Amino acid sequence: MPDLNQTLKIDEDDNPRISTGNHGLDTILCGGLDANRLYLYEGRPGTGKTTIALEFLLQGVRNGERVLYITLSETKRELTLVAKRHGWLLDGVDIFELVPPETSLDPEREITVFHPAEMELSETTKLIFERVEALNPTRIVLDSLSELRLLAQSPLRYRRQVLALKHFFTSRRCTVILLDDLSSQENDLQLHSISHGVVLLEQLAIDYGSERRRLRVIKMRGIQYRGGFHDFKIQRGGLEIYPRLVAAEHHTSFTGDVTSSGNPELDQLLGGGLERGTNALLIGSAGVGKSSLALTYTIAAADRGEHAVFFAFDEGRGTIEARARTLGLPLREHVESGLIRYQQIDPAELSPGEFAANIRRSVDVDGARVIVIDSLNGYLNAMPEERFLILQMHELLAYLGHKGVVTILVLAQHGLVGPMDTPLDISYLADAVLMLRYFEVNGTVRRALSVVKKRSGHHEHTIRDFSLTGGGIKLGQPTTRFSGIFTGTPRYSPEETVPTAEEYNGTA
Repeated sequence: MPDLNQTLKIDEDDNPRISTGNHGLDTILCGGLDANRLYLYEGRPGTGKTTIALEFLLQGVRNGERVLYITLSETKRELTLVAKRHGWLLDGVDIFELVPPETSLDPEREITVFHPAEMELSETTKLIFERVEALNPTRIVLDSLSELRLLAQSPLRYRRQVLALKHFFTSRRCTVILLDDLSSQENDLQLHSISHGVVLLEQLAIDYGSERRRLRVIKMRGIQYRGGFHDFKIQRGGLEIYPRLVAAEHHTSFTGDVTSSGNPELDQLLGGGLERGTNALLIGSAGVGKSSLALTYTIAAADRGEHAVFFAFDEGRGTIEARARTLGLPLREHVESGLIRYQQIDPAELSPGEFAANIRRSVDVDGARVIVIDSLNGYLNAMPEERFLILQMHELLAYLGHKGVVTILVLAQHGLVGPMDTPLDISYLADAVLMLRYFEVNGTVRRALSVVKKRSGHHEHTIRDFSLTGGGIKLGQPTTRFSGIFTGTPRYSPEETVPTAEEYNGTA
């Protein structure tokens, strides 16, 4: 994925910026951290503080720097195991333990470790100073402040000791990351005021599915950063952070030509087709043909030699391929050629930030020109609250519009016939809205399609009968003898004169 820092202005000054060791966090900080400063990473146990701290030190090792991990809570064996699970080696990382490993009980072994409960805070601080002076590292991680807070026994003494650490590290010209697991006290604003920057890591438990993790920069003196929460996950190789998408940063010049659906009748209904950089919302009840219509656009893009990506929240690949065969669409051939990528999405396992990053990668790296999201109902289930879906979808659609991508959104209404209920109203974000409904004629179930909104250009205002056949989607004539189809109570009027589409549009 292209470096997002190219879209952000990075202020340069006399103090150099250094990498945090994590590309996503560097992006959020618009380039990294100020060197020779003290920073705080805070979060409850299990949020990934140790992992991202090791990434910071390993970046220093790659730069040829001397780095030091001071641990009051974890042993070297535990840290080595964490690194091994991520595929890392800690050969270039000096680890100073202030807790005894099991081997320190051997009387034949030289005692070089200490237990914080057996020492005064001043002695612990002295030991840290001595080790830093001996190694002279440029990057330091201190894990964790909760142990120092317990030793201090009073907020005033604790603050003084942290200030002493800060002044000492500053004089040594090293960049320090302090870790705090928030086990002793929450919202330690005194510590926030001392630190040059504060990064909060959170782990959220949702009602169903895997836990969600997110990160927020609370404070960063003199550094422009991207505010708000950013989703991330812990995987082999470290933290995968997904910076929050800001659509205004992504403007690309493109030709706003019209794209065809591959179906002349459907293109006619849309006034020629969908323009580049626009999106269309397909809304209707389950089984009415929304996914088949979206699949038609996907196949048409592949037939033009364009790359298309179909994100499916609700249906498996086998179901989609079976539908394509029924409609006579060469989906498998285009998937095998690489022009179409079908990706099954599990909303219980995927965070919205990761999904947005996946779409960005499809557009920026793979060059996708058509994106299908089927359906927004599944995407809604991946969100904690509905209002967040609207905001995320607004940024996502604006980004895709700036990139000249045609986006197809599928939204299933509740119910099959009669009055319909929509789980959310996203129609105001859509450039075009296609309504699909069932209606009854002489004891048979028929389907109706109409374009109820299109921001760019003209379109037909008729309601057309359509069917799903072995040759694809077939559109019939306007249902001029019916009224009330989209209200759920259609009425047939054989003697009523209804204007034609040309007469209605004034083109007759």
